[in-house]
This record gives sequence, structure tokens and C-alpha cells, in this order.
Amino acid sequence: MDYSIKIGGEAGQGIQTIGDTLAKVFSRSGYHVFTHQDYESRIRGGHNFYQVRFSEKGISASRRRVDIIVALDRESITRHRDELSDNGVLIYDAADLKLVLEGDSFLDVPFTEIALRQGSKILANTVATGAVLGMLRVELDIFEKIIDDTFRKKGDEIVEANRRAARAGHDYAVRNCPKCAFIPSQFGRPKLLINGVEGIALGALASGCRFYAAYPMTPSTGIMNYLAGKAKEYGLIVEQAEDEIAAINMAIGASFAGVRAMTGTAGGGFALMVEGLSLAGMTETPIVIALGQRPAPATGLPTRTEQGDLLFAIHAAHGEFPRVVFAPGTPEQALFLTNKAFDLAEKYQIPTFVVFDQYLADSAWTFDGFDVKRIRYRDYRIRGEEWRQVTAYKRHAFTDNGISPLGVPGQSKNLVVTDSDEHDEEGHIIEDAETRVSMVQKRLLRKLPQIRREIAPPLFYGEEGADTLLVCWGSLYGIVKEVVDALANVRKIGMLHFSELFPLPVGSVASAGDIPVPTGVRPETDFLSRLKEAKASLCVEQNATGQFERFFRAETGYAFDHAIHKYDGRPFTVEELLEKVSACLGRLL
Repeated sequence: MDYSIKIGGEAGQGIQTIGDTLAKVFSRSGYHVFTHQDYESRIRGGHNFYQVRFSEKGISASRRRVDIIVALDRESITRHRDELSDNGVLIYDAADLKLVLEGDSFLDVPFTEIALRQGSKILANTVATGAVLGMLRVELDIFEKIIDDTFRKKGDEIVEANRRAARAGHDYAVRNCPKCAFIPSQFGRPKLLINGVEGIALGALASGCRFYAAYPMTPSTGIMNYLAGKAKEYGLIVEQAEDEIAAINMAIGASFAGVRAMTGTAGGGFALMVEGLSLAGMTETPIVIALGQRPAPATGLPTRTEQGDLLFAIHAAHGEFPRVVFAPGTPEQALFLTNKAFDLAEKYQIPTFVVFDQYLADSAWTFDGFDVKRIRYRDYRIRGEEWRQVTAYKRHAFTDNGISPLGVPGQSKNLVVTDSDEHDEEGHIIEDAETRVSMVQKRLLRKLPQIRREIAPPLFYGEEGADTLLVCWGSLYGIVKEVVDALANVRKIGMLHFSELFPLPVGSVASAGDIPVPTGVRPETDFLSRLKEAKASLCVEQNATGQFERFFRAETGYAFDHAIHKYDGRPFTVEELLEKVSACLGRLL
């Protein structure tokens, strides 16, 4: 059992409400769920859709073929009717759209008329949700519980009206869609449904983040919204800054003052942050930056997806200083890699990045739960009595490992001094060459080998004897994994997925460490040897120039046999990538 549902319409028609609700019903019913959205940069109008896939087996990407389409406008019909599977059905309101479609693949459900009979036109989306569940022959108990939770504060009358609307839509579909033979298997245990930005935000909370500053910019805004909703409960300050320059400097200031701090933005906003990034590098101030990717340059396609900022994150800012760049592939990785980013930022007193994209930000996955015992939390700052006993404190003291004691200003008699100019051990400005050389060695060259040993290798998925390797990074994890599954019967194929990107773990002996590894997947420490032994290697990226491919070759000398690039702002579907991979392998092998 594996079904896909697409809800299409204009912004403002409640597409996300229907999609979110269906995803919740299926996840709480125990199914595996994957969702993704496509929307334009406007409040109303345009064409948007929300796609929900649910199955009794694990899934991690969207399919091209759709079993049910909910068309809330005419454009959804013209754009998506050809995506219907052989037994698929498109439902629409003929009276509302002033359109009649002939054939067994179309079902007229009078959403507005049924909603008015229950009391209000605004109940039409509840009718539509009930109708989809009726087509699937899914009972309404879980949906009714969601209605209760959503509308309880608005009173019993609103709750009852929505319940009636859900039942009316459900019953109409059962009576009028004899073709609807979608019969899901028995329900299982409820699952956790979470998207990428929620994973990052939860990772920040679990890591003890106490200050978040940002200027709203898609796709990072969801992190700020989520944390703002938890601010009172967790003692967190969330500041909407006037711009990205202020946001990163606020976060640096909060970190210098003694709390774990974070900022988030997209590529255009990060362009304004790069001077602040160098400030964090020079002053050795821990900071975590969530960098959301979207098509660029300039404002590009603000609500679409791309992997175009990898090299920007690795090379941005002036001067040389260490940094760490992570790119999670799932919401679970987003949580644990954000946690690791906080840990390494404070341990080595460096900036760290969590790079994601619009696709990961909005895609929701189901999980049985998270192993919170894997969460890292160690306070690397000097506090309390230990701090009060320190004499002759030097903020940038030379040490064998390059890591100076990190004191908290104002909590002892010790003065904490740093400067954006090159400085001595005490933090005061200098001009001499000898101190400059010593500081660069301390700040960069002594830290970098230790940081590299913390970076986990890529994950391998597939047949152990695989002679064909698909290589990807970040949000492509789930799509490539399903392509490997689809080709497993015809080729010895596997996947290498990189989520800990910089510094690249060449020669690293690190394992996955505290980052959970899914069943059937394992860390591949000797990934270079595996690549060199393969008959064919394909690097898959969502950018035009192969940024990871170029970075990987510069670091290792290895060149992939072929590359697959997509840069239209839309994510791959499983079928689309499968076709491209098969065509490439047909030419190579």
C-alpha cells in the first residue's frame, strides 16, 4: 500500500490546512508519511500544491504519479490531471469552478454546497478533507480528535460544525465514488511527524540555545517562528532584528556574554552577515548559523529550492579561520546535527553552519521517535567557583591545542577582553609579526586537525558489493535512497550521502558518533577507496555547476564519472531521478 494525494489551488484557499490535516491523520494512524509543498512568493493567488504520500513501509520522497488530486481551482486540473495513476481520481467542485468533467477519473464533490448546509462556506476545506478520507475508507475518529484540538478554544458550536462538515464530506465520497478502491491496511502505532525546520529548532532547544536573532527570510523563518512559540517555556530570547547585520552581531554579543546563541537566514541575508562571521572567527566567539538555500542570485525564486550556497558557506568571509559546515538530509539529522553544531561551536570557539534548503525545510517525515540520550550537552565555559578562582585570565591564551579558556564576563573579577583587530593573549590590539603568526597557528592550524577528527564520514546505503555509486549531500538523501531501492534488482548499486561536509572527513577515523544511523545504513570511513573501486560514480546535486563535485575533487583529487544537476527550483521526484540515473548508467556501462 503506497498512496499519494495532491491538493492544488491558489494561495489563501487553505491548501496547507488540508495537507497538514491529512498528514496528521495518516501519521497518527501509524502510517509512514512524507509530504512536500510547492508555493509561489505571494499571499494570495498563483498556483500552489501540497503533496502527501503515505505507506505501510518506509518512504522518504515524493512520487510523480498521484492517486487522488483535490483541485480547488481550474489550474490544478490543467496542470496535474495527467499525473493521475491508472486508478487515480481527481475531485473538484463543479459548481464552484463552473466546470464539468466527464469520465471515471473525475468526481464532483460540492464542497461549498455541503459546507453551507452545515452552517458556513468556510467549512469547505473540512468537507474536502472528509471526502478524501471517505475515498480512502478511513474512519473519522482521528480527524475528529484533530478538529477538537484545533477548534476547542473557539467553542463547542464551531467544533460541532466542523465535525458535521467532515462527516458530510466523508459520507458523500463513500456514496458517490464506487471506483474508490483505496483500502489502507490496518492502523499501527502513531508516529511522530516533523519537518526540517522543526528538526533544526528542536536541535537548538535541546542544545541549550538561549538567544536567537534573525530577520525573516524564507526558508529560515520557520525556525524563528517555532522558537518564538517555545520562548517562554524554555527561557529563550527570540529577537526579530532590523536586518541580518544586526542579527548576527546580536548573536555574537549574546554568545560573548555567556549564552548559547544562534541566527538563521537565507543566502541573500547571509551575504550581509559575512563581516560578522569574520568577527566571530577573529574573536573566537561560538555561534551557530542556520543557512537556508533557495534559488539565487539576488532574491531569485524566494519560495523554491536549490543547493546553490555550499561553496558560499565554506568560503564566505575574509581571512582564514576554522568553521564547520553540516547539511542534514532528514529532519532527524537536522535535530542531531544542529545539536552537534552547538557542541563543536563552543568546544572549539568557532562558527558552525547548518545548511539546508527549502525542500528539507518544508518536507515532513514520520519517525517512531528520537533517541534523546544521544543529545550532546557539555558547558565548555568557565563558570562558578572555578571561574572565580582564576587569576591573570587571558581570553586568547596560547595553548597546546589552540583552545583558550572561555570565560563569562561579569561573573568574576576577571576582565574578558577581545578585539576585531589582531590581538595578543589578553585580547589587546597588536601589530607585531611574531604575535600574528602565533595567533594564526593557535586559532586555525592547531584547531583544524582536531575538528576534522570530529567529522563523521558519509553514510552508505545499498548492496555491499555495489559497483555503481550515487553520491549526494543534504536534502537529496531520501530521493536517492529510493532510487537505489528501485534499481537494486537490476544493478549492484549503492549511495554515499554526505551530511558533514566541511572539513571533509578525508582519512578520518570518526564514526557517526551521536548522530543516529537508520536501519540498513552505515558510516563509510573508507569512502575514497569505495569510489575508486566502483565501475561508475554519479554525483547528484540541485545546482547548475556541481558545487559539491568541485569541492570534493579539490579536497581529494577524485573526479566523478558523471553528474546529474537540477536547478529549476523544484525537487526531484523518484521517477524523474530514476530516469536520469538510468540514462546515465546506460551510457557509462
